[in-house]
Parts: sequence; C-alpha cells; structure tokens
Amino acid sequence: MADDDLMALYSRRLLALAADIPHLGRLPAPTGSATRRSPQCGSTVTAHVVVRDGVVTDFAQEVRACALGQASAAVLGGAVIGRTPAELAAGRDALRAMLTEGAPAPAEPFAAAEALTPARDFPNRHASILLAWEAAAEAAGA
Repeated sequence: MADDDLMALYSRRLLALAADIPHLGRLPAPTGSATRRSPQCGSTVTAHVVVRDGVVTDFAQEVRACALGQASAAVLGGAVIGRTPAELAAGRDALRAMLTEGAPAPAEPFAAAEALTPARDFPNRHASILLAWEAAAEAAGA
C-alpha cells in the first residue's frame, strides 16, 4: 500500500469522525440489540435501539473497532435517531454498494459516509466499516 493511499484512507476528516462517536454506551431498556463482529480484524459493534411508532427514538452503541469502524459508527450515530428500520437498512445497503460496487455515497441523512469512500480500494476493511450499520438495522428489526 502506497503512503498516498494510506493518507487518503486515514484522512483528517475520517480520524475526526472516529474520535467523536455519538451515542456511545448502552441503553437501560432497549427494544432491540444486536452485535456484529468482523472475523478478519476482531472489531465488534453492539447496537441498542428503542423503536417506538416505527422510528428509532433512542440509540446507543458499544464500539470496539479500528478507526474506519469507529468513523463509520460515528456517521451512523449522527443520523440514526428518527429513522425507520427500512431507512437504516437502506443506508446500510447504500454504504455496502458504495464500498463494493462503486456506487455513490449514501444520501442524506447518511451522506457523511462519503468520508469512507477511499476504503473502496481496501476490501479487507469493508466488514469493519459495515458493522455498526448491520447491528443497528438488525436491532431495529430491519
């Protein structure tokens, strides 16, 4: 991997996201929880949600992941409240398509995932990037 590739992958924006993950922790009475783990790197994310009237009204996440997984969890955490399970699943699917198919970054409210675009070239990092999204969608019942 060239130094320029590493610089693009670990941009200041991505590292800033990783350093400021919203909604860290656990919820006292979630309506759903799910854990995802990447066998490649050992990163783990557990998502806890409260879904009321078809939307996420409360959210917490336990993130033990690399900088890419942390940045991805930060993007999700910044937009998850008020989303339906279907919107979470669509965001997850759009992020996966961005990484694996060269699709555009997810639309609002998940557009900040664009910061993860340089990871397209690193398929071994995709599983870690998707952990929070997969866990949140499952926890919400998507």
